[in-house]
Amino acid sequence: MMRSLKLPLLLTGLLALTGSAASAQNWQLVWQDEFTSSIGPDWVFETGAGGWGNNELEYYRQENATIENGQLVLNAKHESFGGANYTSVRMKTQGRKSWTYGRIEARIAAPAFSGSWPAFWMLGSNIGTVGWPACGELDIFEHVNNNADVNGTAHWVGTNGGQADYGLTTPVNVTGYHVYAIEWTPTYIRWFVDATMYTEINIANNAGGTEEFQKDFFILLNFAIGGNWPGFNIDNNAFPAKMYVDYVRVYQDGGGTNPGFTKQVEAESYGSMSGVQTEGTTDAGGGLNVGYIDTGDWMAYNAITIPTTGTYKIEYRVASLNGGGRLSLDLNAGSTILGYLDIPSTGGWQNWTTVSHTVTINAGTYNFGIYAQAGGWNLNWFKITKL
Repeated sequence: MMRSLKLPLLLTGLLALTGSAASAQNWQLVWQDEFTSSIGPDWVFETGAGGWGNNELEYYRQENATIENGQLVLNAKHESFGGANYTSVRMKTQGRKSWTYGRIEARIAAPAFSGSWPAFWMLGSNIGTVGWPACGELDIFEHVNNNADVNGTAHWVGTNGGQADYGLTTPVNVTGYHVYAIEWTPTYIRWFVDATMYTEINIANNAGGTEEFQKDFFILLNFAIGGNWPGFNIDNNAFPAKMYVDYVRVYQDGGGTNPGFTKQVEAESYGSMSGVQTEGTTDAGGGLNVGYIDTGDWMAYNAITIPTTGTYKIEYRVASLNGGGRLSLDLNAGSTILGYLDIPSTGGWQNWTTVSHTVTINAGTYNFGIYAQAGGWNLNWFKITKL
């Protein structure tokens, strides 16, 4: 957010890492704000106008941050306040929570209109003593105007003593929910949208003067209106505008070898579904299974956390009178398809068997979806096991 220029620039010596430069991290959740009923105590609200180094047009107010249906809302309004024509929100964890390395992620849905500039980003905790850009900046998610792409960017002071920038973009429909994340280690920083990495930077041995990225950073969320990057043509018909944040989570490397991970999810525990019904089951353990699954039906299972990037075995407890069924497994409403699996005949609706496939999943928290490519089967549970 704090910048004198914005360039998707790959600097000499900061070549993207090829393949997997480091083994999968043992990410362990160390901090979170789920915004279930309130805003947590680790946030500080910045207030005032003055452009914030970017000639922004809003006045930031704490009152513009609200909770709606278990989500943080950054409300931008077209109203006169404190000499500005707009109000919005800027909040940070500075002085309360900061981290060196980790996976930092948030699930966000943001508006897209002329003049909008929502962001999820980080600044070096030493900004008060060394200033910007010497403190370093990591932009995890930024979007301006009606652009088709989101931006992931790093800013710092390069080896020549001047501002250095690295960044790339990736196409995203920002008005829908997506998980925006970085994975940051002593050797690299990688940017993700949902389960897909779209760029990375090599910071091993302080390449290109990147020593600032070996120090503490804090998190910021803000929703700017206008400024040097989006410009000053504001669509006033878009107000009031809301940037939604479902959660912010921080994971850090637990060290050692990756522990075993197994999670069994009961089929009837879906958060939402289409077309299916539940019924009593005679399978081991009793309870309910999901049945009456027809082609096109689906179930969604919310907020399942995958602790480490890697290969997972997905098992499904299924029954089918005649076979011929087929399912697909996806993340976040179909944005990432993990794989497909055929359902065999088991000779009866309560004759159960377990089928499985292996998939690759990045560390993070996702909504898992099971979709009936072809119907005619029941599901009692599915299980996720790290290989």
